[in-house]
Amino acid sequence: MRQNLVFDKVTIIGAGYVGATTAYALMMGGTTSEIAMIDLDQERLAGEVMDLNHGVVFVPPVKVYAGTYEDCKDSNIVIITAGVGQKPGETRIDLLKRNIEVFKDIVPKVVEKNNKCIILVVTNPVDVLTYASLKISGLPPSQVIGSGTVLDSARFKYLISEHCNVAASNVHAYIIGEHGDTEVPAWSISNIASMPIEKYCIQCGRGCERECKEAIFNDVKNAAYRIIDGKGATYYAIGLAVRRIVEAILRDENSVLSVSSLMEGYYGVNDVCISLPTIVNEHGIAKVLELPLSDQEIKGFQHSAKTIRELLDQVGF
Repeated sequence: MRQNLVFDKVTIIGAGYVGATTAYALMMGGTTSEIAMIDLDQERLAGEVMDLNHGVVFVPPVKVYAGTYEDCKDSNIVIITAGVGQKPGETRIDLLKRNIEVFKDIVPKVVEKNNKCIILVVTNPVDVLTYASLKISGLPPSQVIGSGTVLDSARFKYLISEHCNVAASNVHAYIIGEHGDTEVPAWSISNIASMPIEKYCIQCGRGCERECKEAIFNDVKNAAYRIIDGKGATYYAIGLAVRRIVEAILRDENSVLSVSSLMEGYYGVNDVCISLPTIVNEHGIAKVLELPLSDQEIKGFQHSAKTIRELLDQVGF
């Protein structure tokens, strides 16, 4: 593990809400010394870069600029946030097929310039597009990562902390499976101060009945819908979640994050990209952890994987 922070280069493909906010989060965190941004909309890209650069005086030294695919050549991480929006009357599968076509254009251009970088996929549906990126790129599975349920797990920790009246940093909990409607709350391995949730709740005195747990999870699962209804898009928290993944890679942390990666037999699941707690370091995916989940959670995870596989089959992967 590296003992000191090493500054490296990150390229972000897509300068929309998520891409621009990710760049902002990386700047604020002093995560990297160089950020190249790529987007087809050159006018928007120029505006975002200008706005970000007007704040560099307030953050650790960083160079932010409008780049090209040539910038992938010396990038440690290439983050893909680009994608197309849904048209009126368009089905989810039609939208997914169009986004896959976008990735068929983007990913080869990245790999042509750099087959050693980590590709970090953020565009939704992230699990399907992570798998597509892996197959299109031909890179080793360790180098292709999806943001997965890192954000969902953060929401889960926050809501548990609010209910239990304890700092979110002292809550250890994960959402596993799909970043989407079939995601699974891993209650059986959740803990506060190394105390299993079930035991902590006895001391908590705030009531942790089944209905309460269901309410917390439903708030996690439906959070994005509520945010989109309120402001049109989600971008602050996912920008911070992506920054956390980037930190783990650039700092060679061996941190455990619930990123999406290729499953190779975990809980009987193969040939899909999906989220489990995973050790992440400078090589990308170092080790996927097979934790002591309950039988119900394992079945939920397998159902989630089946749902993703069905989507992949429908789009030719």
